[in-house]
Amino acid sequence: MTRVPRLLAAAVLALIVALTGCSTSGGASPAPSGLNARTSSGPYQGFGLDPPQPRPSFTLTDTAGAAFAFGSRTQGHPTLLYFGYTRCPDICPATMADIGLALKTLPVSLQKRTYVVFVSTDVKHDTAALITRWLKNFSAGTQANFVGLRGTQPQIDAAQAASHTFLAEDGGLTHSARVLLYGTDDYARDSFVYDNAVEQKQIEHDLPLVAKD
Repeated sequence: MTRVPRLLAAAVLALIVALTGCSTSGGASPAPSGLNARTSSGPYQGFGLDPPQPRPSFTLTDTAGAAFAFGSRTQGHPTLLYFGYTRCPDICPATMADIGLALKTLPVSLQKRTYVVFVSTDVKHDTAALITRWLKNFSAGTQANFVGLRGTQPQIDAAQAASHTFLAEDGGLTHSARVLLYGTDDYARDSFVYDNAVEQKQIEHDLPLVAKD
């Protein structure tokens, strides 16, 4: 039997995980063109994006009820973008916890420049109050700008498409598990997929790199 090289196996595994989020039912939508997983061959420890993805432009509603234009509001800032839902029993809270823990290890000056944007894929159940309470579990102890966004189903679908992210299914319960990292040059060359403590270490390493771009 031919053994799959370790590097290739890791890339395939990451792609499979990126296709589905918390739900075990259903499948994932086909990827919009331009999103391919590969292990980073450059300075990053996360999974590279080939080609790099420009910071998307979409507008959703934040937890205060105000319009939040992602492209312009986060422009020039290191930004972590994640699509998920607050009732998720495993991957979503674990991913957000990794982000929060990674931020706590970084200089406060970098934390203050960084945006962490969570977009709910569960348009029926995730209210502004729920998202606000949920995000506090992960933002506590950091100086980063945590932003929770929600919208109508067409708006959420458009935001995922603009971000070259797999469209969520099953009422938002099956979704992409990938965290996109945009640098100060407004491109995402790097991404992360939950893998226990590995994801946290990858973010700790890669976030300062994109902040220098």
